[in-house]
Amino acid sequence: MIKINSEIIKKQPKFWNHALFHPTDAIEDPWGRRILDRIAKDGAIKTIRIYSMFEDIVYIGEDGELCYDFRISDLRLDYLIESGYDLLIAYGGVPDCIAASKDLQVSISKNKTRYKGKMWNTSPPKDYALWEEICYEYTKHLVERYGEETVSQWHCHCHNEPDGSFWMTDLDNDDQIGKASEYCKLYDAFVRGVRRASAGIRLGGPALAHRIPFLDYFLNHVKETGVEMNYIALHTYGTGVTRINDGTKPIATENHFKYRIDPYMEVIRKYGFENTELIFDEWGASAQGFYNIEECPPLIFRENEIYSSYFAKLIYQLIESGINISKMMICLSGQHEMVVDFSGFRNFFTLNFIAKPIYNAHLLTSKMGDLLVKTERDNENVFAFSTKNESGDYSTLLTYCSQFFKEDLPNIKEELTYAEDITGKKVTVFCIDKNTTNPYRTWERAGKPEMTEELLKQLREEGKINPISIFTAEKNSVTLDLSPNATFLVTVE
Repeated sequence: MIKINSEIIKKQPKFWNHALFHPTDAIEDPWGRRILDRIAKDGAIKTIRIYSMFEDIVYIGEDGELCYDFRISDLRLDYLIESGYDLLIAYGGVPDCIAASKDLQVSISKNKTRYKGKMWNTSPPKDYALWEEICYEYTKHLVERYGEETVSQWHCHCHNEPDGSFWMTDLDNDDQIGKASEYCKLYDAFVRGVRRASAGIRLGGPALAHRIPFLDYFLNHVKETGVEMNYIALHTYGTGVTRINDGTKPIATENHFKYRIDPYMEVIRKYGFENTELIFDEWGASAQGFYNIEECPPLIFRENEIYSSYFAKLIYQLIESGINISKMMICLSGQHEMVVDFSGFRNFFTLNFIAKPIYNAHLLTSKMGDLLVKTERDNENVFAFSTKNESGDYSTLLTYCSQFFKEDLPNIKEELTYAEDITGKKVTVFCIDKNTTNPYRTWERAGKPEMTEELLKQLREEGKINPISIFTAEKNSVTLDLSPNATFLVTVE
């Protein structure tokens, strides 16, 4: 039984409806806009994280001075803003024209090249004053084009995963002190440049991949110098391809806490930043978005009901943890690598634009209110939380799963009981499970046939989330039939 009380615990930030859209330069392409248009229309995502892509903006003029061409950047940002998105912009990387070395290039991609053949320069700048100037001119342009009031609603941070393969690849990843000491120079210049142009835009770093020594060095630097840091940007992935394949770390939401969040928070508390805003600007059940079922067959979970269940359980656990998280951004990188449907890449839609359960789970969570209501459960495998909105409508999200999301639980009936009288009110029930709102399972049950236009039409329809039940409450409870990895949203209006 799940007991839903009328007692409001607190105002709850809806930290779960945000995403990293990658590659950034797909925003000007039809396939990228098709995705963003659908997400905006549905209201599934509030904030989009992108890269500034200074390599498309900055060049050296004939007299050796820094010059700027904002046209492509404006095209991307105009589109996102007109679509109604808030923005988080990662300032990076260091463009070749100011880099200390043009030889430190990296590509994180299944096909060994970034989208449109672009590479990421991992070198520090040859002069940090040049980096500061770029950050200033870029931010100044944002303010002039969109206004300080708009820009002040955004977040920006310095670089991406500087503790890993995006920063100083001439250093071993074990040399986190070397990487961090140089990054702090980059961050300080970033803060100086941005603040010269905008008083309001929120500043953060370091968009950490996962290495604790780097985070420790960076936060110690912030503490000792007093350099501004409005939020801490961190990445949290539950596992990786190698450990999934060898069985040492199967997917489990607990991995985020044991291997990422708990160690992060230990360092954050050490330096007194526990009340600082946290943004997980990348998250996923597994890292390595450019890998799919060819390298790791269990990544098929990205296509089915397991990922939606994982998402719902992780939200529940993050709320219970009480940490000061404002945004959790699912990473959608790897989208441009698809050649077939249901291939296990991390994205919301398949090659032929079939919506996946993980997308529909984001749609369900977008319907939650922002007032957290006390909710009690008596089944350790049922994870549920409830909210109210200002009108007093209830929304309850719940999922039923075991630790490793195996089908090792019996089907059960679960009853939601409300302390407040709901008789006569409208109840709507949505479901994602093995048989509902699940295009991959539909295709699987059909024997995984070749795609035809008729089949694609059927699967696209299956991917649309619709209520399984709408009725007027005649009593103070709602009964649900739960199967393993089922996710439900129940609203009372």
